[in-house]
Amino acid sequence: MADSRVPTPHIQALEGEIAETILLPGDPLRAKFIADHFLTDVKQFNSTRNMLGFTGCYNGKPVSVMGTGMGCPSIGIYSYELIHFYGVKNLIRVGTAGALNPKCRVRDMVFGMGACTTSNYVRLFGLPGDYSCIASFELLSKAVETAKSMGLTYHVGNILSSDMFYNPEKQVTGGMTWTDMGVLAVEMEAAALYSNAAAAGANALCICTISDSEITGEVTTAEERQTTFTNMMKVALSLA
Repeated sequence: MADSRVPTPHIQALEGEIAETILLPGDPLRAKFIADHFLTDVKQFNSTRNMLGFTGCYNGKPVSVMGTGMGCPSIGIYSYELIHFYGVKNLIRVGTAGALNPKCRVRDMVFGMGACTTSNYVRLFGLPGDYSCIASFELLSKAVETAKSMGLTYHVGNILSSDMFYNPEKQVTGGMTWTDMGVLAVEMEAAALYSNAAAAGANALCICTISDSEITGEVTTAEERQTTFTNMMKVALSLA
């Protein structure tokens, strides 16, 4: 029998169990890694669909972390529920991305100032034009300052939220490419996160680590992506 105190069908937390700032990796095991290695006084608040979620403290401040799955529809559901049912104010995606620009090397960080998209998610808001999905300047500026103070390599600019991981082999654009337009990297969630946050007056930022490069062909392993991309985790946690 469902607990009437749980406000959504996808997150089993009670009201008050999720902090106002949350980190959102796509991989739920990365959420567990962050909770295990960076947070104190940790309490698990979600295991529904194995989308693990935890709340703890970082430098004395409450912070939560939860997986979102892959793609705009998945993070769209979780971010909407976190904002509207749990009062989350700051949502920071910590994920991986593929480099589209030669200046972005594997293991570099990318801060998504804006998110282009091939998804229809944004159009479903019914706006009378094309909405520009942008990050919270407050979170972005803090992230840049933290990265500078830590001496980390980072890039700030446009990213692409794609609905397809495996593009058709015979795809022919016949026009400009995303790289031509200065887009730094491709991932799958930021556009939906930025749109949901904007519609609700919340803050959102996508911080990605380059896990592979379409320019050089270099790739990292699944284990590396899950457990070693810690710089973006530290930067994200500093925003709490």
